[in-house]
Amino acid sequence: MLFFHFIGITMGLGTSFAHAFLGIAAAKMSTEEAAKFRMHTLVLGKMGHVGLALLLVSGFYLITPYWKSLADMPLLIVKLVLVLTLIILIVIITRASKKAQQGDAEGQLKKMAAVGKLTLIVALAIVGVAIAVFH
Repeated sequence: MLFFHFIGITMGLGTSFAHAFLGIAAAKMSTEEAAKFRMHTLVLGKMGHVGLALLLVSGFYLITPYWKSLADMPLLIVKLVLVLTLIILIVIITRASKKAQQGDAEGQLKKMAAVGKLTLIVALAIVGVAIAVFH
């Protein structure tokens, strides 16, 4: 199960890093060209969703032995709160992506870029806290 958890981390963080670097490339384009380019990169979100699904399924399995001692593990609680935060951010990005595809591309892409940066920070924080909890 740990294997699938690591694959999920790779897919999820990979999506965040890919969007960050593609955002740098898009910043060098004209506004019109950048919007078209970013619309084509939305397909990466599917990889992120698969990664998140792998993380959740494997994570629920892997955390089973820790439920009884959860109250004694404040860093694990922090990790779980960060995971919940990440899920909320991904829902916001997914909704914005659908709205962008329906016509409000410029406004939604800006929103997605801002939330995406926060998503990357939260995902990296989750990895850092997980290392502290399970080292």
